[in-house]
Amino acid sequence: MVTFVHYLLSALGATSQGFAWAILAIGVYVSFRILDFPDMTSEGSFALGGSVSAFCIAGFGINPILCLLISTLAGMAAGAVTGFLHTKLRIPPILAGILTMIALYSVNLSIMGKSNTPLLAQKTILSMAKSLFPSGAELGISDNLLQIMITMGLGIIFTVLVILLLYWFLGTEIGCAIRATGNNEAMVRAQGANTDAMKIIGLMVGNGLIALSGGLVAQTQGYADVSMGVGAIVIGLASIVIGEVIFRRVLSFASRLISIVVGSIIYRIIIASVLFMGFNSNNLKLLTAVMVAAALSIPVFKKDKVRIEKEAE
Repeated sequence: MVTFVHYLLSALGATSQGFAWAILAIGVYVSFRILDFPDMTSEGSFALGGSVSAFCIAGFGINPILCLLISTLAGMAAGAVTGFLHTKLRIPPILAGILTMIALYSVNLSIMGKSNTPLLAQKTILSMAKSLFPSGAELGISDNLLQIMITMGLGIIFTVLVILLLYWFLGTEIGCAIRATGNNEAMVRAQGANTDAMKIIGLMVGNGLIALSGGLVAQTQGYADVSMGVGAIVIGLASIVIGEVIFRRVLSFASRLISIVVGSIIYRIIIASVLFMGFNSNNLKLLTAVMVAAALSIPVFKKDKVRIEKEAE
């Protein structure tokens, strides 16, 4: 019974993290799926969001919510740099993203002045939210459970806002042009639209969301680290792929965004479950890679199965 309660707390904690990391996955979805741009900037942008958020709070005592906005703008600037390298200097997409990602490592170190910035004694969005509620003892629950519930509530609020704003933006004229650029760039160019500008704007939106996720994660976990973005691309892709496999028959854009959130939560619960069972944390990146590969291979196996069945008939 005690073990089950501990696992339940672990699963709830993973769910609360899943909402914050879902914003990262949505940002990756914008560049990889909508814009069809293999953007490697993501790892640097995620750490950039955390670094900027931590620096603004610890260095200047800026309002935590405003810090998240500044983090988002910093991520958008990083996306603009990648877009400029690709569209104006004609550097291939993957290499342009890698160049920006490498540069951001030094930028993040320069911003924080060190590799790690703690926020435990600082005013963060989590501490602000906790101040609005009674203590765990007054509510009859543990402080750990209360913090998990508050973190989950913050994640839900920010995720819903991101989905609504992104859904609205991609329905505008510019948003439709971005989606069309990712689908058929030659056709959009033939219609007289500036595809280079659409790519830059799309990368700015995607990396802005990724940086927002980084800032939110830094504030909720209590620290920012220069290496916190390592593997962010794979984590985002894992969330996207898991969501697509589960909701493979869903066609509407809003439902696809929701499926990404569900995929992010499931991914986090899987990670928490294997760690709870004693899995070596050093092998988490390997586990994630295997999960993504397995999820991507499912549709292929199903197509082959259908083809074999038709041939047998």
